[in-house]
Amino acid sequence: MSKEPATPDLEFLMPSWVLSLRAERKSPATIKSYSDGVNAFLTWCRDAEVPAVLDKATVNAFTAHLLDSGREPATVRTRQLALRRFSAWMDEEGEVPDDGLLGLKAPKLDTKVIEPLTESELKALLKACDGTDFCSRRDEALIRFMVETGTRAGECAALLTDDLNLLEGTAIVRRGKGGKGRVVPFGAQTARALDRYRRLRAQHALAGTPAFWLGDRNRAFGYDALHKALTGRGAVAGLKGFHPHKLRHTAAHRWLAAGGSEGGLMAVAGWTRPDMIQRYTKARASERAAAEARKLNLGEI
Repeated sequence: MSKEPATPDLEFLMPSWVLSLRAERKSPATIKSYSDGVNAFLTWCRDAEVPAVLDKATVNAFTAHLLDSGREPATVRTRQLALRRFSAWMDEEGEVPDDGLLGLKAPKLDTKVIEPLTESELKALLKACDGTDFCSRRDEALIRFMVETGTRAGECAALLTDDLNLLEGTAIVRRGKGGKGRVVPFGAQTARALDRYRRLRAQHALAGTPAFWLGDRNRAFGYDALHKALTGRGAVAGLKGFHPHKLRHTAAHRWLAAGGSEGGLMAVAGWTRPDMIQRYTKARASERAAAEARKLNLGEI
């Protein structure tokens, strides 16, 4: 009589999975997102006193718990995706007889409209960075760069000093979403803000390291630090519900509102699907259409 296969120890296998993700050249943000999803599942299993098994029944119960707790459907979807990726890897590595989550349906996403920052809100955010100290110069440069180029927070945090050409006004995003690189342009005001920060950066204890963005108190500066720094500036500016990703929505809206082409926006933002334009700029579509109609003046017959 054959024995039932032993239940895999998910905590034991986690480091091996992370090594595999690194070997596949997944971005640090992706690896963190996947790790957070699995860790959240393991924590729930302990609290609920249920076996940490990646099967559809257990993962569906975890998903229902997250939704009942008021978590955003997009967040729940991301957590579930991490578990599905982990389960598929265990199957590929022969740690389980088959992928127990194959065919699992993801929770439906609500169509969420994210309002971009208004010009007055954007100015208030920049004003919150008033000052000549290191952090103020850094955060102003971050905001100006992200709102002009539309780069993702993770892409921005990963910039190296050699990726920036301030005289030409270009930056190289070496590994965007899906591992794709691109060049993004920026103007004179952003270049000046970056240069002001760069001169202070030269006095930092970690000035000799490749990373362009550095933290205070001789610390490095990654995605989490960027999120915390800019969220803090948003609070000072009095912006409710501000998060750094809103700068990407704002950049997309400002591009189209200024008359930029959709093709150009796709190239700069690193999108390969036209539907992403609608997703990011839907909130102010009618406003832009009204402005365009006034310029066309089609009522003159």
